[in-house]
Amino acid sequence: MIQAFGAQATGLRLARMQASPRYADGAFRNTHPVAPGLKKGTATPTISEFLCGGQRRTPPGPLPSVNPLGTWLRPAGSPLRATWLGHSTVLLEMDGVRVLTDPVWGERASPVKFAGPKRFQPVPVTLAQLPPLDAVVISHDHYDHLDYPTIRELAGRSVPFITSLGVGAHLEAWGVAPERITELDWWESADLLGGKLRITAAPSQHFSGRALGARNPTLWSSLALRTDHASVFFSGDTGLTDEYSEIQRRLGPFDLVMLEVGAFHPAWGDIHLGPENALKANALLGGARLLPVHWGTFNLAMHAWDEPAETLLALAPRYGAALAMPRLGEAVELAHVEAVVPWWRPAAGSADAALPENEEPPSLPPHPDAVPWPMD
Repeated sequence: MIQAFGAQATGLRLARMQASPRYADGAFRNTHPVAPGLKKGTATPTISEFLCGGQRRTPPGPLPSVNPLGTWLRPAGSPLRATWLGHSTVLLEMDGVRVLTDPVWGERASPVKFAGPKRFQPVPVTLAQLPPLDAVVISHDHYDHLDYPTIRELAGRSVPFITSLGVGAHLEAWGVAPERITELDWWESADLLGGKLRITAAPSQHFSGRALGARNPTLWSSLALRTDHASVFFSGDTGLTDEYSEIQRRLGPFDLVMLEVGAFHPAWGDIHLGPENALKANALLGGARLLPVHWGTFNLAMHAWDEPAETLLALAPRYGAALAMPRLGEAVELAHVEAVVPWWRPAAGSADAALPENEEPPSLPPHPDAVPWPMD
């Protein structure tokens, strides 16, 4: 058996899953019904696109990136700082509390090393170079959100993991101590650091499973994170759902909303947002600053690699949306967000033009263990 498939829940973990109102007949369900597969009438063109398409699905050269290590060594100048590290991986600093979302450092979103979607370029920092973490949150168990080699390495740290019901079975099988795993059903919360950080699981509209035939064995969630002076919403993977209005009412307001915008297709509208539905979702969530995630890292759909960013930028004024679209590794603070510069456009045409004028390519320290992180 391939170890990256993970493990099935048993015992008390399984009993807790079975007690969830979202669990029936051996699987989790969405609140609202979704199509079981591709929408009617779309299967043939979608499969054809996937197998025979390929126009501009990957950038022709490395994307602009920034080494965030120097920034992370300096205290944030405001209660909230966010660093996008690729796909749905973001390092959040909220009142000095560090939370890592859906960490994926693996080369492929796949259970094996020799096949599957390959990332466009390495993460701007290694796992060893991350500062001390206060929490890791994992929205669901798909390979581009729950990465076996990444978890194996993070298991050696003392950081707690907050995730959806059932996902803890994978984490425990990969070496994470059970006392460091907290699994949440929707609307359940976990308080960390003596109440300095509250993480609440909330509805999303998606699915789960890591092996053939395993359909919805674990729960999928969005997550709301709150400290005294900062509040963030993280969508995980989801389709557009009116449950966002309820999330805003119960868990808002939010200072920053992180929504998936990539790997979309009209056939997948029930389970993925895409850029326009992300703007609609953001409005339902209260219209906070929007940081798009789930794009620019893996070739997971039939659209051009930069289409999510271009569509989002073009449509944002229509929805009155304020965007934060940093380069890989670039930390942003809400108090200092400037107008979006489409940094991805030079990369789309020429790798030589990937970095802005007068900016040196980032270099990583050769000895990660020597990085003088303050131990707090």
